[in-house]
Amino acid sequence: MSEPRESAELRTRAESLDSTDELAKAREQFVLDEVVYLDGNSLGALPAGVPGRVEDVVRRQWGELRIRSWDESGWWTAPERIGDRIAPLVGAGPGQIVVGDSTSVNVFKAVVAAVRMARLAGGGAGQGAGGGRDEVVVDATTFPTDGYIAESAARLTGCTLRPVLPSEVPDVLGPRTAAVLLNHVDYRTGRLHDLQSLTAAVHAAGAVAVWDLCHSAGALPVGLDEHGVDLAVGCTYKYLNGGPGSPAYLYVRRDLQDRFDSPLPGWNSHAEPFGMRPDYEAAPGALRGRVGTPDILSMLALEAALDVWDGIPIESVRAKSLALTDFFLECVAAYVPEGRVESLTPSAHRERGSQVALRCDNAGEVMQRLIARGVIGDFRHPDVLRFGFTPLYVGFADVERAAGVLGEVLA
Repeated sequence: MSEPRESAELRTRAESLDSTDELAKAREQFVLDEVVYLDGNSLGALPAGVPGRVEDVVRRQWGELRIRSWDESGWWTAPERIGDRIAPLVGAGPGQIVVGDSTSVNVFKAVVAAVRMARLAGGGAGQGAGGGRDEVVVDATTFPTDGYIAESAARLTGCTLRPVLPSEVPDVLGPRTAAVLLNHVDYRTGRLHDLQSLTAAVHAAGAVAVWDLCHSAGALPVGLDEHGVDLAVGCTYKYLNGGPGSPAYLYVRRDLQDRFDSPLPGWNSHAEPFGMRPDYEAAPGALRGRVGTPDILSMLALEAALDVWDGIPIESVRAKSLALTDFFLECVAAYVPEGRVESLTPSAHRERGSQVALRCDNAGEVMQRLIARGVIGDFRHPDVLRFGFTPLYVGFADVERAAGVLGEVLA
């Protein structure tokens, strides 16, 4: 029995798009199988070069060189060295990103430091900042941990927490605003927020902008330096493929570094870390974002994973990401029975990250059936199917197959 004409046309288009894809060869640098892996927005696939590098770290650097590896293998400088490798992917110059700790810990550092900077005389990132600033604004739809930490940071700094929708941020800013914590891409819907205009609005109010880049870094251009972002944090296990629990990073804009007052000072961020002085003196530059001993095994696994980005411009990644999500939505419209799913992801490119979120009845059960048939996405309570598109290893044939299986499951 012949396949429907529409299916044949979409499959042919997928093959054609894959044949002209300038990023297609990047797929060879990952450990993949026959499943369609659309969950890279939760955990990126394993880069093929990582196991051998980690084995060297364990067997030779730790097993043979032991303590000497802090100097001879560059363990001590890894947080800033790897930060400089992440920097081009988020539009930052060197010397502004330090890798280490979790995203949650870095959000805490950034929000507390933002309030402190905003309260400095003449302070922070905008004009008119001062001691009367006692409000922290947070994205009301944020990933829960960001909200929890923002609330704790507000209490610790004597501030009131004000949760609002990102679209409402410009309307609530004022002389009381100290810090604003926002997500670049909404983790549920894939909506991309306007980092440039929101940052400008925060600065116009004399406050400090903190951005969470977990769902944008490695998927689209961010432009931290270009848009004057003050502080930013992000994880590395999604689109950067650093591995489960890989260390996060903290960005501190260069001209703010001497005012970055971390609430977690540690010996690793001391100006004389081996001086063992009882009084604390912050190290210069982004190094003051460090706290304790770096988690070397996972950090060096991340460094190896970043090799896949050599020679790949983030603009090409963004172009393919938009093409993949466009094609997926087209295939979903063709294959899925009408009325069974509703896209929560904006259709406008300027408002879309690198994932598609579909509202669906019995979404948890539907996702389990998809996974059983080799299409890996994830489910978010109560009714959202999430599909993440990592352009370095997801192809157009993957997209067509995923939509086809979804249509069969929902038929």
